[in-house]
Amino acid sequence: MKALILVGGYGTRLRPLTLSVPKPLVDFCNKPILLHQVEALVKAGVDHVVLAVSYMSELLEREMRIQEQRLGIRISLSHEKEPLGTAGPLALARELLNIDNEPFFVLNSDVICDFPFKDLLQFHRNHGKEGTIVVTRVEEPSKYGVVVFETESGRIHRFVEKPQVFVSNKINAGIYIFNPSMLSRIQLRPTSIEKEIFPVMAEEGHLYAMELQGFWMDIGQPKDFLTGMCMYLQSVRQHAPERLRTGPGFLGNVVVVSSDTFCRKVSEGKNIPA
Repeated sequence: MKALILVGGYGTRLRPLTLSVPKPLVDFCNKPILLHQVEALVKAGVDHVVLAVSYMSELLEREMRIQEQRLGIRISLSHEKEPLGTAGPLALARELLNIDNEPFFVLNSDVICDFPFKDLLQFHRNHGKEGTIVVTRVEEPSKYGVVVFETESGRIHRFVEKPQVFVSNKINAGIYIFNPSMLSRIQLRPTSIEKEIFPVMAEEGHLYAMELQGFWMDIGQPKDFLTGMCMYLQSVRQHAPERLRTGPGFLGNVVVVSSDTFCRKVSEGKNIPA
């Protein structure tokens, strides 16, 4: 299976962390944000990851060559010469994604959660249409664009931007799976997948929603980055408490990077978060 991750942004909301490294390589709980996603994809059976890159692509390429060997997968870089929005990168990488006519995952690089890739694949195959998006519940839907869908089947009817009257409390979580036929809907130009592609797919009955279980956070700005860390560590306590460090001097949920990893990052001149 294949996956495309949208990593072409400048990460301006996370400055100064992104002045020296691209946002996907910023450490999140002792591991680059991007690796949380890639490793979860590999566990679900993905063996080819495509990165839609632009900003500081040479640093991403260097790090991904190391991870490519470590994980035993193929990692390709698809270079944007101009910003292509959230749909254009799929058209740019069309030849890589449409090789074997199998469904492929698409992710926003800002997302952290308990990635449900295996469940998403099964749900997608069961309904048999072109696309599935993961949705997550929020407390204040009036701040977001919400997704209106059938609870039992998951079929999406429409999207409503910042509703003032309650219609749904589910929003797009930035995790998708598509059949390659969906690529014919996208031209190679700056395009919004949320505003230009999804509404048409929903109207034609080709877009379904699967609700995410567990935590979710868009970690694209500092306060949400910190909140996301707390949510991630709480999830680790629930599902893999052996990964947490305990004993004298440790309060709360704590993970500690290994000395080997720390020394490697220092030798490479990487910033180590406090």
